[in-house]
Amino acid sequence: MSANGTRQVMDALGIQRALVRIAHEILEHNKGTDGLALVGIRSRGVFLAQRIRKAIDEDRGLQNPVVHGTDIPFPVEGKRILLVDDVLFTGRTIRAAMDALVDFGRPQSIQLAVLVDRGHRELPIRADYVGKNIPTSRREQVQVRLAESDGVDEVVIEG
Repeated sequence: MSANGTRQVMDALGIQRALVRIAHEILEHNKGTDGLALVGIRSRGVFLAQRIRKAIDEDRGLQNPVVHGTDIPFPVEGKRILLVDDVLFTGRTIRAAMDALVDFGRPQSIQLAVLVDRGHRELPIRADYVGKNIPTSRREQVQVRLAESDGVDEVVIEG
């Protein structure tokens, strides 16, 4: 732990390994990518969705991850939607994303992939695919830093 109370719990290699494992689990669970679309929750969820998509063979016909919050450029009706976010905490962000998603139509199913599950749920929401479970106290903060937005790949706990 550093002097400022920050400790790294995942480095770039750990993040990459977790995302590749998640990609393999997605393919195995869904028996391929037919009818599957990734939707990244802004902003780091979008970058993670892009990385997961890259880890999945692009020739499999997977829909592009969504880049803009409520701008979904494909019909969700009857699709298997995979929401992607960086950290699962209380579940409120995921719930809001699901509510926004169903405003665009009725998907066949909604799955959830997160890089970090830190616990402390306030809503009955569970991730289908988790990169790493990191038990934390409520006062601690989990920061996911990605090269696309932060210049470095790491997960740290502050506080």
